[in-house]
Amino acid sequence: MKNVSHHHTLALSGIALGFLLSADIGTAADWPQWGGDNPGRNMYSPVKGLPVSIKPGNFKPNSEEIDLATTKNVKWIAKLGSQSYGNPVVSKGVTLVGTNNASPRDPRFKDDKSILYALKESDGGFLWQLTVPKLASGKVNDWEYLGILACPCVEGDRVYIVTSRCEVLCLDIKGQSNGNQGPFMDEGQYMAGPGKPKLEVLPTDADILWKYDMMDELGVFPHNASNCSVIIDGDTIFVCTSNGQDWTHVNIPSPQSPSFIALDKNTGELVGEDDAGIGPKILHGQWTSPSIGVVNGKKQVYFGGGDGVLYALDTKPVKEGDSNFLKRAWWFDCVPPEYKKDKAGKAIKYPAAEGPSEINATPVFYNDRVYVAIGQDPEHGEGVGRLLCIDPTKSGDVTASALVWDYKGIKRSISTVSIDPDNGLLFIADFSGFVHCLDSKTGKLHWVHDMQAHMWGSTFVADGKVYVGDEDGDFVVLASSTEKKVLSECNVGAPIFSTPIVANGLMYICSQTHMFVVGDGATPVQAAAKP
Repeated sequence: MKNVSHHHTLALSGIALGFLLSADIGTAADWPQWGGDNPGRNMYSPVKGLPVSIKPGNFKPNSEEIDLATTKNVKWIAKLGSQSYGNPVVSKGVTLVGTNNASPRDPRFKDDKSILYALKESDGGFLWQLTVPKLASGKVNDWEYLGILACPCVEGDRVYIVTSRCEVLCLDIKGQSNGNQGPFMDEGQYMAGPGKPKLEVLPTDADILWKYDMMDELGVFPHNASNCSVIIDGDTIFVCTSNGQDWTHVNIPSPQSPSFIALDKNTGELVGEDDAGIGPKILHGQWTSPSIGVVNGKKQVYFGGGDGVLYALDTKPVKEGDSNFLKRAWWFDCVPPEYKKDKAGKAIKYPAAEGPSEINATPVFYNDRVYVAIGQDPEHGEGVGRLLCIDPTKSGDVTASALVWDYKGIKRSISTVSIDPDNGLLFIADFSGFVHCLDSKTGKLHWVHDMQAHMWGSTFVADGKVYVGDEDGDFVVLASSTEKKVLSECNVGAPIFSTPIVANGLMYICSQTHMFVVGDGATPVQAAAKP
């Protein structure tokens, strides 16, 4: 496996998370975006009957293929690349997941590319792939071998994804199988890359409907990687631009570029940008994903800034001069004073372990509260963290007035919280390798579990259980209860940097190299021959 580097960062987090799939508890449903069908992004599913344990199986001799006969509770397994950070989604019989090109499925592409696979939900059979050339600027904007970090968002027959080239793409979920739909018709040139001979477009290629290049259109400068799992509200897509520092880690090349934008989902046209002025204050990079809540009958979109501030923006842009702005409803500085200055009053310089952090996790809106933790790019190592519960009903700078509770027993985290509505328990992972269980209303700590390895992904709650993976490839199932109980543990053979999801009664677990689709008593199925 290639060296694991940062800026994978944050697909993750996650990068990277889920909520009510259906009004009917236990009803099977698709999982079409980061957080399922829930714009609040609480990583939870009401599905019952999920497995307490799995056996991921053994590799066939001299092969990267796993022998399904040696598995337990596994329906099918798909080979991914060598680095996979984003989460899968499942919609309309199609499973979509981002990875790199270390295990090429298309013989035309043998070098480093970012890939989005579309696989059959029924057996993991290959349908089509989006092939994204690496940026010519290299690792400063597009770190090698990271692949697609973002989680796709599916609505109807359209797939929305942020690529490693800092683009927002709208794709046809059927790929090219139903012909090349417009208005974008230059997939052959897109796959080849700028200045390269155009390729023939095949039925197994992605069908790009429109493209919005944030580097070209907004002048943003992504630090090492672009990642945002977009969210849709009506006709609007909300996107974090990944604007950040350059390789010097002191210079921000595009301080006036927006950190957060709104696009028309039908055309890709820019319809608004944030009014927060975050650019000059970016500590490193920006890899958060947004969530949406309704407060006093009005929608707010939340995103974590590269300055350590949590922002709530109105979802409807307001025209001011020549621009349309997403106006701030409120903002909260999540970095406490003691992380900014030492006892002598001297500023603590980022990225010092005892110092400030940005927000890479996805804010979660749940029961009229917003939950988020601070953290840094994992390459910076471990350090002090903070988990916050914020009252979103106030306006303006609410740093001094909107804190419901906080918890400083957590280390740096890029993980998103999961809250079990059956008991109000909140679970969160930190990068140091600890899973924390707290009361979501009061912040009371119930227990901490040591995974004994770094964690990039988030916890997932369903069926009275908490599912979580770590950098050692351990997959652990804990009880969703005030008493710590480890129900099972297995190792999937490669690091887990993503978060489990549940779709149509099955759980999807992605390691760096394989995707496992599991269910209680599942019977293994083999994908049909390649098309």
